[in-house]
This record gives sequence, structure tokens and C-alpha cells, in this order.
Amino acid sequence: MPTDVLLTHTSPRATGQYARWMASQWQTLGRRLGKIAETIVFREGPKVLRQLQGSEFVQRGLQRGLEAIGVVETEQQTAIPGRPVTNRSVPTAHRARRIEYTPDLDGRADPGEIVWTWVVYEDDPSQGKDRPVLVVGRDGTVLLGLMLSSQQRHESDLDWVALGSGSWDYDGRPSWVRLDRVLDVPEEGIRREGAILDVELFNIVARHLRARFSWS
Repeated sequence: MPTDVLLTHTSPRATGQYARWMASQWQTLGRRLGKIAETIVFREGPKVLRQLQGSEFVQRGLQRGLEAIGVVETEQQTAIPGRPVTNRSVPTAHRARRIEYTPDLDGRADPGEIVWTWVVYEDDPSQGKDRPVLVVGRDGTVLLGLMLSSQQRHESDLDWVALGSGSWDYDGRPSWVRLDRVLDVPEEGIRREGAILDVELFNIVARHLRARFSWS
């Protein structure tokens, strides 16, 4: 008999026991993974959902999807022909200057007034949105504005300050104003609707600009 081949023999009983043991281990691992997944979903799921609901990118995607299937009417996604649009923003410190509350609806748009302008999307300059903007200064015929948003996701963002609700939002939703970027708004491209921010709220915004962005 050849001696270079070693034959081993495993009883059917031993093989069955090993198979049952492996099945038990996989079941245990599956239950543990299931519990981990369940914990993640229940603990982090609501947070992720809120972030997605508050995402402007997601909201635009949902809007376009609903428009495609005819559930909602298509909103205007292009600027009014011939009217200048707001397509430039800079870090707020780059526009640092003295800020005063001087709204006057009978004259030019001045700090404290909220005006409307077409603001192009940063991720898609070919499209944009008609937005309310808080005027905080001017350079000749260019207004310096802080963008407003009704997206609740800004509530915990340090670069946004709550303003509450006002006549600038047709649905009466609370708004937040962005502090870290200033929009260069062509004055010829604004729409004025007589909205003026309360002086106390304006002073809160001004204090942030002075403390964080070198305004005076």
C-alpha cells in the first residue's frame, strides 16, 4: 500500500454536529447585526431624515420630480429677461464697513430693508431662485445683502441667525439670515415690497457682523 497518501475519515455524526454549530454561529451573528442596524436606524434615522428634508438640493430634486409627473405646477426657474441677477457672493469680512439701521422706503434701498432679487444657485449658475435679502450696506449702485432662508436646517448653524417670521415670507414661515457670505446685489435687479426688519433684530445681526467679521 502506498505510504505517501494519508486517508482520513470523518463520521457523518461529527460532520452533522459541525454543520449545526456553524449554522448556530451564523444565526447569532445575524441577530447581532440586526440589532446593530436597528439601533442605528432608530437613533440616527430621524436625524438623517431631518437633514435630507432640510437640504435645498434634495428639495429641488423632489420639486423637479413632482413637476415631471405633473403633481405640481412648474415654478419659474429662469430670471426675468433684461433684469440684472445676483451672481456674486464674497466672505463677509471682505465687505467690512460701518453698519447703520437707516431704512427709508421713499428713497433708495438702505440697511434694514428686505428686498427681493434673483440669486443664482452656486452649484448650477444656469438656474436660481427669487430670494429675500437683508440690505446691510451699499457700494454705489450695488447693494450688500445677506440672504434669507426658511429652511429649518439652519436653526443649529452658527453662520445663520433666526429672524422669526415677517412680511417677506408669503407663507408666514420663520426665516434665518446667513452671516458668513455677502451678496453683491445690483440695485436695478431688486424688487421692493415694503419689508423692513425690526430694529432689534437688525441690531442682533449687526452685533454678529461686528464681533465676527470686522464690521464697525
